[in-house]
Amino acid sequence: MGYRKGYYRKDGTYVQGHYANNRSKFSNKNNGCMFLVLVFIAFSSIISCSDSGDSTEITSGSSSGSSSNSSSNCPTKTCGDFKSQADAQKTFESNKKCYKNLDGDGNGKACEHLK
Repeated sequence: MGYRKGYYRKDGTYVQGHYANNRSKFSNKNNGCMFLVLVFIAFSSIISCSDSGDSTEITSGSSSGSSSNSSSNCPTKTCGDFKSQADAQKTFESNKKCYKNLDGDGNGKACEHLK
């Protein structure tokens, strides 16, 4: 803090001497850096939200009527969880968005290597 002497404004009014901060919290010297930091934080949060939003769209699109959008709607299954290709295909057909990992090449046939 520092003391400012009394002075006259341009409109002629007198401002009495007073104690004041020498520097504000957001001085002109730091505004550019602070702006860049805020832009970086905002950009980072947008990216992280869009990444998690993609997985939310998959689960919410697959629930079709369920009011819950949690990731527990899509259980994690792999081809190793099935004894036959027919079982894997039946599960895949029940919810293609949820079990898209069962169809590695995207041709509509789940776990083709199983018999």
